[in-house]
Amino acid sequence: MEISRFEPLDVRTIPPTVRHATIFGIIEQLQPGTAFCIVNDHDPVPLRRQIEARYPGAYVWTYIVEGPHLWQVAIERTDHAADHRTEEPSDGCGGHGEGNHCTCGS
Repeated sequence: MEISRFEPLDVRTIPPTVRHATIFGIIEQLQPGTAFCIVNDHDPVPLRRQIEARYPGAYVWTYIVEGPHLWQVAIERTDHAADHRTEEPSDGCGGHGEGNHCTCGS
């Protein structure tokens, strides 16, 4: 896995209403076999669910650091990313339930 030279992206500095859109804009530009890392103050499970729903099998998610105060994740594009784009799930980021951290702004 080749990690982007612009690493890591501290998503805590991105307004929540555009955070996921910013990340999707970056991962859609990755070449197969490349990755980039994000840093967050919570486990970004809702983002992972949204990526897996929109692009099934197209990206690999690897934890670099797993809390409790900081999470760093590498998101790697597979060879199939362009073939797996689906519509955005109807439930948004998947983080709207109790105890979840919504970052989509809905």
